[in-house]
Amino acid sequence: MRVLKFGGTSVGSAERMKALVQLINDGVPKIVVLSAMSGTTNNLVEIADALYAREHNKAKKLIDALENKYKDVVKQLYTTDSATQKGQELIDSHFTYLRSFTMDLFTINEERAILAQGELLSTALFHYYLTEIGVDSVLFPALNFMRINENEEPDLKYIETYIKPELAKYPGKKLFITQGYICRNAFGEIDNLKRGGSDYTATIIGATIQSDEIQIWTDIDGMHNNDPRIVDKTYPIAELSFDEAAELAYFGAKILHPTCILPAQTRNIPVRLLNTMQPHAKGTVITSKVSGDSIKAVAAKDGITAIKIKSGRMLLAYGFLRSVFEIFERYKTPIDMITTSEVAVSLTIDNTKHLDAVRKELQEFCSVEVDTDQTIVCIVGDFSANKQGYALRIFEALKSIPIRMISYGGSENNISILVDTKLKKDTLLALNKGLF
Repeated sequence: MRVLKFGGTSVGSAERMKALVQLINDGVPKIVVLSAMSGTTNNLVEIADALYAREHNKAKKLIDALENKYKDVVKQLYTTDSATQKGQELIDSHFTYLRSFTMDLFTINEERAILAQGELLSTALFHYYLTEIGVDSVLFPALNFMRINENEEPDLKYIETYIKPELAKYPGKKLFITQGYICRNAFGEIDNLKRGGSDYTATIIGATIQSDEIQIWTDIDGMHNNDPRIVDKTYPIAELSFDEAAELAYFGAKILHPTCILPAQTRNIPVRLLNTMQPHAKGTVITSKVSGDSIKAVAAKDGITAIKIKSGRMLLAYGFLRSVFEIFERYKTPIDMITTSEVAVSLTIDNTKHLDAVRKELQEFCSVEVDTDQTIVCIVGDFSANKQGYALRIFEALKSIPIRMISYGGSENNISILVDTKLKKDTLLALNKGLF
């Protein structure tokens, strides 16, 4: 059985939903994972923000506007009276539910329930359309088997235990439609896998059912060698290893959720990135195979904060780094890059929620300098220890770019540099010219 995930643009209109049928109705057993229609999650976040602020009139207007959008989709999607009525009843039900939150106190649990509505709507609307045109399918609720644990990580053992009996309820069925992004938490409440989590849903499902292939369908034909929004004439990479793809996804390649590679890699299941708008394009296939020894691609991650920690006590002292890392661990603040010298440590973070508290604790035993508005640029390829010449090519290309930090050797697939964000475009263009 295959797992196919389609993003918001792929189900962004009645027209796109109709076109989707050609990609999934081929008789091959599959689970289809759908995101919310494009723009819906952002609309739902706006509604939640208004409810938090107790701006109920604003929330009602936003709900009305979103409901009208979905009513138009129903009119355009269905042709029979029975399907149209069923679609309208679905819209009425979900938006009556949304309006109920304007009557009471609003909490984070209610927010998560609101954010789940987009995927619940898109999957039901699409399932009803398949039924109308005579395509046999099962609406397969993700909330029956997708769960995260107390650490907000997917509970793979639970998911594997519950998804198989759910599938077994439908013997002989070949097409299952389920929701990306949404899940339950350890307390059974509606929760989610964070933004972009539909990719994660697809690879988790693929891993737990031992799928023969996971396909991620978006509006771009695979993972490109550079950022096509900044650099002209980029091209899709035909093959990547799991490690290479994970590095690119984490360090800024928007086509893929940063954490979604691991489940597929653990079970050695190929992941194929394809373009809904150009379904015959080859895209990118991600496997355990390391193909060639060339530099594959460049990606950039914005919103980075650099922290320089300096102390004379660090010289020849054991336990210093542990003290530093314990502070970041205590505040659940992940570190992206790190470099060290005899008396200083420089590191980067992308979550500044607890920056003030972290800085205060660090200043108890060292001096601290903080630089904001930084960008990590990641060069991905095969940089194993016996390879020669790649560092020269990279830094020759960057000879006119001031570099704040360099990370090299921590991974055989990644050389990362830190630059001021205002130099991001120049850096990507310089690397593109020098490497590709």
